[in-house]
Amino acid sequence: MRYLLIDHIIEWQSGERIKGIKNVAMSEDFLEFHFPKNPIMPGVLLLEAFSQLAGWLEAVSSDFNNWFLINRVRKCRFYRFALPGDQVEIDVKLISKEKNSKIYSGSGMVKGEKKITAEFEGEIIPIAEIEDINEYRGLFQLLTRTAKF
Repeated sequence: MRYLLIDHIIEWQSGERIKGIKNVAMSEDFLEFHFPKNPIMPGVLLLEAFSQLAGWLEAVSSDFNNWFLINRVRKCRFYRFALPGDQVEIDVKLISKEKNSKIYSGSGMVKGEKKITAEFEGEIIPIAEIEDINEYRGLFQLLTRTAKF
């Protein structure tokens, strides 16, 4: 199964930053066992949501030619749990770039309360190596609410 952990992209500045929303729904299958009768969103999935947002920023900034793949978490701190019904606002910013790698920082908040912060890095790869570029363009339009129906 493929997890798409961003439900809505709110805003972005090409090559700089991106903001998105992750809605934690009680119906998500990972909550069944994490933890029974006390569901919380796994912190590593919030970190994956950061990585996906960095991917979307790389995609839109490169006219959907490139994608970001995380390969190292430099630091990460969890403050509080993300619970069913929470809407996690995620803000990811580019802090450094080299030829084929980038470093990002991110934060996740629920109603102004910090849940997670992280600094992570990864490589830049061509989208065409992993997915169909036109599918990614269409999905980005859905996530940004710019799709025409």
